[in-house]
Amino acid sequence: MEENTNSHNDSIQTDTADAFGFSFGSSNKPKPIIKSVVGRNDYFYNMAHKKRGLAIIFNHQSFIVPYLKDRMGTNVDCEQLKMCLKKLDFEVHVYNDLGVKDLLDKVEKVSSEDHSDHDCVVLAILTHGEEGLLFAKDGAYKHDQVFDNFRGDRCPTLVGKPKIFFIQACQGSRLDAGIGVYTEMDSSVSCYKIPIYADFLVVYSTIPGFYSWRNTTNGSWFIQALTAELKESGTLYDLLTILTFVCRRVAIDFESRVPDNSTMDKQKQIPCVTSMLTRLIKFSPKSDNINNSVEDIQQTVMKNE
Repeated sequence: MEENTNSHNDSIQTDTADAFGFSFGSSNKPKPIIKSVVGRNDYFYNMAHKKRGLAIIFNHQSFIVPYLKDRMGTNVDCEQLKMCLKKLDFEVHVYNDLGVKDLLDKVEKVSSEDHSDHDCVVLAILTHGEEGLLFAKDGAYKHDQVFDNFRGDRCPTLVGKPKIFFIQACQGSRLDAGIGVYTEMDSSVSCYKIPIYADFLVVYSTIPGFYSWRNTTNGSWFIQALTAELKESGTLYDLLTILTFVCRRVAIDFESRVPDNSTMDKQKQIPCVTSMLTRLIKFSPKSDNINNSVEDIQQTVMKNE
């Protein structure tokens, strides 16, 4: 009999980990099986829950950390983002200039709420930052201290739902001078496990190690571009497509103006989109925001009879 040296049955295959990959921190084994709100092979997330969900904005303008300057223009960002998220049917809450403890307590409280009737959750943080760190009014905290609260084993009512984070902050002090370009144009029921960090979408205003720009009158480049694209096509395209247009807008339409500082003048920026999504997100309009619900109509008819 011929020996099959390639048989999968005759060898034990194991997987090993590559060190120094993208990390949100370590975790223990996931908790027991949780019912998913989407089918295994669905292309889109289920956005037909009773409510769109919570959108939390942490807006930081003033700091008591000595070397951090006031972030003039951030209130413009906050108002524009708040308007866009409300238009997309989110329940928006804004928190201004919180300290580290209050901010992290608020994040933990949001993650521990019952999101069963929600499509997703959004957290936006508008602040100063360094690579790996974000600043509250009185000090710094790690990104993981926010993200970890929404892991699948810690926030079961958001399992299988998008967890969306918008981070407007520097990630370092490096500058991007850009490069010149030109264009030439021609005319069944199944049980399966998912990672506890599945369904996260983290969007940074800039790539790791680089500066993030903000206009003191009009707000940050990233939030200007994000809100402009959400206004134009927030319900038309899936969110990753929209974010691609955001990156294009920031990359092409913006350039720093600091004429009295040649090092900082005429610099560029590109946002960084880190997706652990397993399906597409589309913010289709909620029907109950267009017309009265069927129950309300029935009650009105009954009263008039």
